[in-house]
Amino acid sequence: MTNRERVLASLDHRQPDRIPYNILFTEPARANMATYYSDPDFESKLGNCLHVLKTEPIDAWREVRQGIWEDQFGVQWDRSIDRDIGNVCNVSVTRDTLGGLRFPDPDDPSRFAEHARLIRENPNEFHVTNLGFSLFERAWTLAGMETFLMAMVDDKDFAHALLDRILEYNLRIIEKACALPIDAMMFGDDWGQQRGLIMGAGLWREFIGPRVHQMYSLVRSRGKRVFIHSCGKVDELFADLIDCGLDVFNPFQPEVIDVEEAKRRYGDRLSFYGGISTQKTLPYGTVKQVKDEVRRLLDRIGKNGGYIASPAHDVPRDAKPENIAVMINVLQSQ
Repeated sequence: MTNRERVLASLDHRQPDRIPYNILFTEPARANMATYYSDPDFESKLGNCLHVLKTEPIDAWREVRQGIWEDQFGVQWDRSIDRDIGNVCNVSVTRDTLGGLRFPDPDDPSRFAEHARLIRENPNEFHVTNLGFSLFERAWTLAGMETFLMAMVDDKDFAHALLDRILEYNLRIIEKACALPIDAMMFGDDWGQQRGLIMGAGLWREFIGPRVHQMYSLVRSRGKRVFIHSCGKVDELFADLIDCGLDVFNPFQPEVIDVEEAKRRYGDRLSFYGGISTQKTLPYGTVKQVKDEVRRLLDRIGKNGGYIASPAHDVPRDAKPENIAVMINVLQSQ
């Protein structure tokens, strides 16, 4: 089977010849592994099954001050500590300025200019177009986390209006992306923390769920699969997400979600992508513990399909190189 065929089989809840996998890295972890392997090109040899494509235009980011990067929405990110994402350090919209807020052009041709070539050059991989910070995250980065969470309680008109503007933009991006020969769209939108939902299930169902349903339904209507990346303990939403049309849940954090129980309860209707501990095992475990964990996930969560093996997030800075190496070896040696 090709890597694409493995993913398709798994998402159809059929047992592939090998469990598909995908490993991504933060910048510090990537540098550590390049040194460990004495090979700056080690990522090209991993055998990843997913080919992730972006939706950002060419000029999406610009450095406005030293260490401060501004995105296409005008949100500024301080990358002096976290070089991969950064910390939001401005407010781009308020109730008073929402009416005049200009969104980026979803029809900018540079967003998808390279997609056809990249898909053609990687025919054996499963092609996923990623729309990160897709709804709740986009809203709070524009308005401020505290402001937007408070608005969901005491300024609902503003919260709904901002989310509707974001939804309108997203639906246009989805239309453009799904016109291309991709296999799936992945939405990034962190709703969780270590103990549960940031906003609670009631507010999620009031503000997020109906709009998620619109986005997922559009993707499904174009014959593509739907992935969501949402960190934290959000398993109370699995039934809602299945009803919305979700195919694959990521990152499947084992520290906060009982992965075997989730597989048992939802594994016939939902596939999982992630599951290898980045908070405990990769940084603090032994080589044997990593090997045992990865093998257990392949055997139990990968049984009868429905699984893409992966670290539960991009491999972090503090993951031990020897642990990362044994994880890679187990995945490659199936």
